[in-house]
Amino acid sequence: MVAAVAHRGDPYRHRENTLPSLTGAVLAGADAVEMDVRLTRDGVPVILHDPTLKRLWGHRNTALVDVPADRLPAGIPRLHEALAATKGARALLDLTEVPSVAPVLAAVRDAGARDRTYYCGEAAAMLAVRDRDQGAEIALTWKTSAPPPPLLLDEVRPRWINPHFGLVTPALVGWAHGGGLLVAAWTADTRRTMRRLRRLGVDSITTNRIGVLCDLLSGPPASPTPSPAPGARRR
Repeated sequence: MVAAVAHRGDPYRHRENTLPSLTGAVLAGADAVEMDVRLTRDGVPVILHDPTLKRLWGHRNTALVDVPADRLPAGIPRLHEALAATKGARALLDLTEVPSVAPVLAAVRDAGARDRTYYCGEAAAMLAVRDRDQGAEIALTWKTSAPPPPLLLDEVRPRWINPHFGLVTPALVGWAHGGGLLVAAWTADTRRTMRRLRRLGVDSITTNRIGVLCDLLSGPPASPTPSPAPGARRR
């Protein structure tokens, strides 16, 4: 079964990373909702992708790190609000742009959401999560065709390898599954790409079009693309 992950909620219907977008994704059938976490000037975790408030909120030249939480524009949710809004699904928190993971992990704990929350991001952020929470579920974001080095995998101990959809090949899926890892691919927005990833045997697909993905996954799967045997040499 392939998990359907909603990228920033349901951004084709609602403004991304807002409560309507997050709840809309759950109502559309998402198994998990991915959201971007950043910190305000006073260290409060909020949900926002961009470093500034310009694109989504119209505040020119205003960086989030310069704004205290009590001066945020209405509509930018705090992390605890986002976790409450996605209670019917899992929460995938992207921590790529978080300078300290401690406030995020504390907010997740205080919200009683630890059992349904997992984390994605590049190596530095995921190492910080592992250092503070030995039991955290981690999806290690990866952006090259070569697999992560064994030492990094030993230190991060991810459950998932999280590559861009264009990097997913039968060899990568075979390597991951052979090593006991699940494969989460991002961000697939066309039916053609979703079908290809499903054939390749990925375990999770992240998309901006969660309704389309859920509809596709409700149908019969196509014949899977054979994966090489564990340990097979990659060309």
